[in-house]
Amino acid sequence: MDALHRVSLRRMLIAVLLAGVMVGSLVQVWLTWHTARQAVNAAFDRSLLGAIKAIDANISTESGGLAVELPYVLFEFFELTASGQVYYRVATQDGLVEIGNPDLPLPEQPLRERQPHFDTVEYAGSQVRIGSYLRSLPQPIGDSSDTRLIIQVAEPFASRDQFSRRFIWGAVARDVLLAALAAAAAAAAVAWTLRPLRQLRQEVAARAPDDLSPMDTSRVPKDVLPLVEAMNQHIFRHRELLDSQRRFVDDASHQLRTPLSTLLTQLSFAQRATDLPTVQTALGALREQLKHTIHQTNQMLALARADTCDLATQQVDLAELARGVTKRFWPQARGQQIDLGLETPPQALWLPVQRALIEEALANLLDNALRYTPAGGRVTVMVEAGEEGACLSVSDSGPGIPPDELPQAMQRFFRASNSQGTGSGLGLAIVSAIAKRHQGSLVLRRAQSEGGLQASIVLPCVDLRTP
Repeated sequence: MDALHRVSLRRMLIAVLLAGVMVGSLVQVWLTWHTARQAVNAAFDRSLLGAIKAIDANISTESGGLAVELPYVLFEFFELTASGQVYYRVATQDGLVEIGNPDLPLPEQPLRERQPHFDTVEYAGSQVRIGSYLRSLPQPIGDSSDTRLIIQVAEPFASRDQFSRRFIWGAVARDVLLAALAAAAAAAAVAWTLRPLRQLRQEVAARAPDDLSPMDTSRVPKDVLPLVEAMNQHIFRHRELLDSQRRFVDDASHQLRTPLSTLLTQLSFAQRATDLPTVQTALGALREQLKHTIHQTNQMLALARADTCDLATQQVDLAELARGVTKRFWPQARGQQIDLGLETPPQALWLPVQRALIEEALANLLDNALRYTPAGGRVTVMVEAGEEGACLSVSDSGPGIPPDELPQAMQRFFRASNSQGTGSGLGLAIVSAIAKRHQGSLVLRRAQSEGGLQASIVLPCVDLRTP
């Protein structure tokens, strides 16, 4: 099957259509041959029946015997039509009274009155066609007591065969010509129908290597349109991947250049220092800058992974996932004197997600909340099921984000005007990218109970049953 699939579509269609035309032509020729023979036999049999009727019209029984007053001109006309000698027989059914050729054979099955019967038999050394006709007499004639009269006329097959051959071969030649025309029309139709595919191939082949614009579908046949649309979707995804890689390179070159320059400066300052306290101070600053650079690099790698990694989903209990991630942040929350709480429903919330990505998204939300919440504040992780899907949210009692800046908060490297300390500005962008990869969304609003920011990951396809 694979070898057949690799065959040219044009050749395959032409081969299939020509095979169908050939089989249809053979069937048509057979039907034509059979129908033509029946038509020729029917025509000649009607002529034979006319001869029988003419003989019947010239039969006389007035003298008490059997007489046939057949004009010689009419009999010669019969022989001329049959292209040979014509035989006839008129006799009672018992054979006691008869005129004509007495050895003409009778049909094997009984004759029905006034119903002509035709047979093809061997007679006088050749094949003849015999027509037999039975009718009743008003009274017996001659020495016979039988009132049923049989009239038979036989003609040779020569003229019938000659006419049949001319008629049948003419019909067959016509069918062969029509089959050839049908085959040529099928090949031309296939070539014309596949012309848009050739044009599409030429258009794709003529494209520049960096041309990732979608292909024009205005002249694409309806049957091929899904394929072209799928190709356009692939082009769009490939363009998104290239854009993501380009953004990552641009962001990396922009965001890491300054921290690396700062590290080099701090290292040079430490090398020039002569006293131990100054060296320790420089090394401490160098350590903090390294931590910040490592965190920023990890955030950028996480964002790139969220944009481009394969989404291998599995059924995950969202409440159990939130419980595990929150436990990892309890030591940090206690160290900062922050009350970190968790609220989950009594039943499990099963979702088809990639566990590692959802854990990373929740970790980013918790890291942001703990980073900007002051000591003595509150951070709450909540899992709940709503009409739109499962909701995984983190709310805090920190300063939040100004309402007019909320639409820009999920952009890369955005930092709110009221933010304190250092940060990469990538945490919410990572969470938003992960939510979109799962056909969900990240919703930011003011926390009603805590007063700070509430970041909610809304994921579709909630299943409250155990998988």
